[in-house]
Amino acid sequence: MAEELETLLTGGTFGTKRSTRTHILIVEDDASTGDMLKDLLEANGYHAQVAQSGAQAKSMVDELRPDLVILDLMLPDMDGLVLCSELRSQTQTDIPIIVCSGTSRKRDAILALRLGADDFIAKPVDIYDLEARIDAVLRRAHQQAQQHPVEPDHYHVGDLIIDRSRRHVTLGSDELQLTPTEYRLLYTLASRPDEVFSRDELAQRVWGYRDASSGRAIDVHIRRLRVKLDSASAAPPPIISVRGFGYKLVSGQRGVSSVA
Repeated sequence: MAEELETLLTGGTFGTKRSTRTHILIVEDDASTGDMLKDLLEANGYHAQVAQSGAQAKSMVDELRPDLVILDLMLPDMDGLVLCSELRSQTQTDIPIIVCSGTSRKRDAILALRLGADDFIAKPVDIYDLEARIDAVLRRAHQQAQQHPVEPDHYHVGDLIIDRSRRHVTLGSDELQLTPTEYRLLYTLASRPDEVFSRDELAQRVWGYRDASSGRAIDVHIRRLRVKLDSASAAPPPIISVRGFGYKLVSGQRGVSSVA
């Protein structure tokens, strides 16, 4: 891949110049490949930076809030699939992720998409194909952002407070220790209290995909979430099951408010 990038950098053309500066984070442990891909993207109007480990990538995502992440799966400190899942679980933002990897594991492409990646490209990559996919993913992200209003930083449902900016959940005076899946479930239910979510919709919001087993998995996580809510000193807003369909979070007489 490094040779392909160098050839194109010195001889060919790659797309067209862009009037706006799209920020792309490249997560690539090979320094030469990462640097040349960065140069290539910047020569064509993108603003690009490179992270060489999972820990560095998470820090840079929090700090820079890039418009797109290009993610290699072979990282020195963690599996790129785990990093993909962790980035996608950060519901404060929906940064598009393109996995670009030379992995030999056949199921990695499927797993990456199921864990929330927007696209998968196998190495060695065709540079023009990569640019087309970047444009397509960014276009879809822009369309989705226009269709969905900006969500508030906090949700209040009774004594339950969800702070999205810090991924912090309290019920009365108690801080709840939730798993990423439990957090996404509770956050989704609290985003539209008193409205019923189907199991399929919850699975889509929590994991980014639906399959035959996702409904049963949702039931298991809802049971665990109820136990944690009931362990707090304050009365939680109840999670009500709608037989054969899904769940809703009941706001109760205190009502619900959103704070931007």
